[in-house]
Amino acid sequence: MAIERWYPLRDMVSMRDAVNSLLQESFVQPNGAWEERGAATFALPLDVTEAENDFVVKASLPGIKPEDVQTTLLGDTLTIRAESKVEEENGHKWLLRERRSGSFQRSVSMGTPINADMASAKFENGVLTLTLPKSDQARPKQINIAGM
Repeated sequence: MAIERWYPLRDMVSMRDAVNSLLQESFVQPNGAWEERGAATFALPLDVTEAENDFVVKASLPGIKPEDVQTTLLGDTLTIRAESKVEEENGHKWLLRERRSGSFQRSVSMGTPINADMASAKFENGVLTLTLPKSDQARPKQINIAGM
């Protein structure tokens, strides 16, 4: 009988390989894409900040044209939809294709009513910036106290 020295890193490496395999075979890919009826759908990264009177939402949409972006407000929920179309390469064979194409969508509940009529949007360098003013009911109000 031979004595084998215990090497704990060997066991950890095999555990890492098992977790990687599990993630690669799962229905949600590690890169954030999943298949929906044959079309790739991606999560849309957002930054949301809140001030006393408004929210500012920034969405990264590299390579998307402003006319391919749709934003809607329903109550306190903002939804951003966009689509990146596949570029056809006539006469060329793909060797590597990593640029994403497909639909993008994200809905965020602000938790506070938004004044949709006063909302503004700006699209610059692939970043959509939305300024969403809070409705008058959501803004803090000072109540004066009468003294005796």
